[in-house]
This record gives sequence, C-alpha cells and structure tokens, in this order.
Amino acid sequence: MDTGPLFAAMDVGDPDHVACRDLLRDTNERLFVTVPVLVETEWLSDSRLGVGVFDLLLASVADGGLTVHDLDPDGWSRIRELRIRYSDLPLGMVDASVIVAAEHWGEEKIATLDHRHFPVVRPSHVPSFSLLPETS
Repeated sequence: MDTGPLFAAMDVGDPDHVACRDLLRDTNERLFVTVPVLVETEWLSDSRLGVGVFDLLLASVADGGLTVHDLDPDGWSRIRELRIRYSDLPLGMVDASVIVAAEHWGEEKIATLDHRHFPVVRPSHVPSFSLLPETS
C-alpha cells in the first residue's frame, strides 16, 4: 500500500475517501506497508487531520491488520537503483519502497492514488502493476 489510500481512508473530505475506505475494509488480502509509507502517512495525517487520527492506523499495525514490511540492505539498494533509473519522474523513496515491497512479496497489485509514477515503473517480477482502487 502507498500513502494515498491510507490517508484518503482517514480523511472523510478526500474525494477518494469512500473508494479507499472500502478497499481497506472489504479486502480479504494481507495488506503491507513500508516504514517510509507509515512515516509519510503520519506526517500528512498529523498536519492535515490533527494529532491522534494516525493512532487508528497504528492500532491496525499493532493488531496485525496491516503488516509492516521492513527493508533490509538489499531493499535499500533497490530503492536507490529505482530512484536513479527513474530520476526523470522523479521517483521518491516512499514510492520506491512500495515497489521494493511488492517485488519482495511477488505482488502484482498496488493500492495507490499515484497514477504518475507507478504505471511508468517496470517492476522486476511482472510487466506492470495493477493499481487499486479504481477511482473516478
């Protein structure tokens, strides 16, 4: 999961709130986030929605509803490789960490609202990613 759907699910005023809330609520699949995604989500949540809203997401991590993918040295090397390869986008560390986690788990789907970076990047394990949720 990328930051966008997590934040939109928390922000009832976000135009993608319902789609993202439903995606999180209705999925039967295991949901993964990276530490950079959690940090970015906390910053957005605290600065735009107020301190405390992010605690609901932390509760989901604590109860196992959301799994945190820890990056090892190879993962950080791959992030650097992706950032260099896609420097013309530019591809940031947070998005690159999502790609690395998807590659690690062999996942073809990414929950994101970012339709600038993820459709362009070619992952190592599939020709391209399927992006969720479907939004207007």
